[in-house]
Amino acid sequence: MSQIENTTLLVIGGGPGGYVAAIRAGQLGIPTVLVEREQLGGTCLNIGCIPSKALIHAAEEFDKTLQYAETSPLGIRVRAPEIDIERTVAWKDGIVQKLTRGVGALLKKHGVKVVQGDAHVIDGKTVDVTSNANGERVRIHCEHLLLAAGSEPTALPSMPFGGKVVSSTEALSPKTLPKRLVVVGAGYIGLELGTVYRKLGVDVTVVEALDRILPAYDAELVKPVADALTRKGVGVLLGHKVLGLSADGHAVRVQDREGVEKTLPADQVLVAVGRRPRTQGWGLESLQLDRNGAALRIDDQCRTSMRDVWAIGDLAGEPMLAHLAMAQGEMVAELIAGKARRFVPAAIPAVCFTDPEIVTAGMSPADAQAAGLDCLSASFPFAANGRAMTLEATDGFVRVVARRDNHLIVGWQAVGRGVSELAAAFSQSMEMGARLEDIGGTIHAHPTLGEAVQEAALRALGHALHI
Repeated sequence: MSQIENTTLLVIGGGPGGYVAAIRAGQLGIPTVLVEREQLGGTCLNIGCIPSKALIHAAEEFDKTLQYAETSPLGIRVRAPEIDIERTVAWKDGIVQKLTRGVGALLKKHGVKVVQGDAHVIDGKTVDVTSNANGERVRIHCEHLLLAAGSEPTALPSMPFGGKVVSSTEALSPKTLPKRLVVVGAGYIGLELGTVYRKLGVDVTVVEALDRILPAYDAELVKPVADALTRKGVGVLLGHKVLGLSADGHAVRVQDREGVEKTLPADQVLVAVGRRPRTQGWGLESLQLDRNGAALRIDDQCRTSMRDVWAIGDLAGEPMLAHLAMAQGEMVAELIAGKARRFVPAAIPAVCFTDPEIVTAGMSPADAQAAGLDCLSASFPFAANGRAMTLEATDGFVRVVARRDNHLIVGWQAVGRGVSELAAAFSQSMEMGARLEDIGGTIHAHPTLGEAVQEAALRALGHALHI
């Protein structure tokens, strides 16, 4: 067994949080080793954020051609289109490979040593790594250990992964398209991928145990998404529990609240009931770190209960967002370098890439009320926005939440086509402590969807101009 001595920082996990921490540490002159068992970029880059958005785009373009094969108000007509799913997946994989190579190049540029293999924690200063290439075991000693192992899909006891039952990982790389897909779970992963498959011509039924889709979002934001699912012909069964596959394996057994059972024919089943921190199988239990449920408990500097052991990203629990992990990773590197930092963002934006999209930052009206804040809120509909009309995307709105006493903005929400691009403006305004008057008094370019941001602020002040 060979050894790497006196490494200042050892990062376990090469996802968004881990690789950003390693790059920033390299920039700051900290000797750093990063261990990754699979591909650099982690879940987000390889089997999550990036490939899913690539398929969402491909499905949207294909769906447009289907509409143009009928009667289009734009005057566009095409012959009946077809989809070559193998070529689509190859295009998606090309994007992923380009980005992962870029991550590797950045790590090399900043002097980070990357070790490909399975990590096994011995103690807070020692990790063994078994190489993927030749099975050789390397022992790495460090002063600081950063845990960034990410998360993994949650399986159902009644329907374990395997065969026709797949997770989002397999759903993102289909070799062929099923005729009938049952999606278990109406959260953002299930609805994003369910919508993709429906646009590609698959019969899709979504089953959800709760009484509503997207339970993390309020009903007003969810309604345009629910309406779009209905228009697209996506079946939605709410308040139904999944019991498992039928005896012949060709259908999914479900049960409603009254105990009535029925079966849903299925060629494939996507289980998308959530993700859990990846805490098993790599010796983490040897550290006996404090937990917050299944996740590791951390403070506002991402320190765990063991000195010089840090945790970031999905391993530390909700919200499981790549950009959250990136921000945490950058901060940890700077703390190790001696800088004064704490993780106290004014807002962490979140985007649901359904059709239409949903973006949130900060508090909703209900959140503000629960927190005991006296707030006012106002919405501006895209039906009154010129740019939305030219994009044939008038469903949805922008909503602002602000304190009644001083008009300090405490939250933004939006639903509509392309609203994910408003996330930066939302979180930036809150980080800078903007008030309604600041947004209302800022000249927004015309015609853009962003005008709805200004109009929402003006409406909260009582003088929206275009409604």
